Amino acid sequence: MKSYQITEWSHELFQLQVNPNGLYIDATMGNGYDTLFLCELAGESGKVLAFDVQEKAIMCTTKLLKEHNVENRAKLYLDSHENMDEYAEAGSVDGIYFNFGYLPGGDHNLATKADTSVKAIEKGLELLKKGGVMALCIYSGGDTGFEEKNRILEYLKKLNSRKYVVIVNSYYNRENNPPIPAFIVKKG
Repeated sequence: MKSYQITEWSHELFQLQVNPNGLYIDATMGNGYDTLFLCELAGESGKVLAFDVQEKAIMCTTKLLKEHNVENRAKLYLDSHENMDEYAEAGSVDGIYFNFGYLPGGDHNLATKADTSVKAIEKGLELLKKGGVMALCIYSGGDTGFEEKNRILEYLKKLNSRKYVVIVNSYYNRENNPPIPAFIVKKG
């Protein structure tokens, strides 16, 4: 039985929208599970670019990818997601995956921030191909607060509906500020 955690749910919907064997970006590498997921989608002919500002994330992800024999499918960057446009051409990316917040098991003071996250989403939209998809796992409450969630949702609401389809899901019957899975499709 599926657990329907935000990442599982987002993975399911993401893979329904993207072309396999493409170019994908993991904008928030963390412990590498989303990078691994994207490497599996990339197959032998695709590629994954993954970003994080913490060396621990690079180490954990490298180990995980080697364990699954897919390390050759990904390039890991010790850099902020807001700089992803320095590593890929506009209109070249099939899918981008964000998992906002902090590195699980890491320093909670080193979490994604509203300003850089919104900039990263904006740059990511330029990188997406027409028909490309962006998945966003948005957390709030506790350590992460509400500023980032509110700023991201405000930004998404203002996206031009002629250029983008924005779908925001909710765990409607969960208490205590459940995470929000959101998706953006760049219209073809």
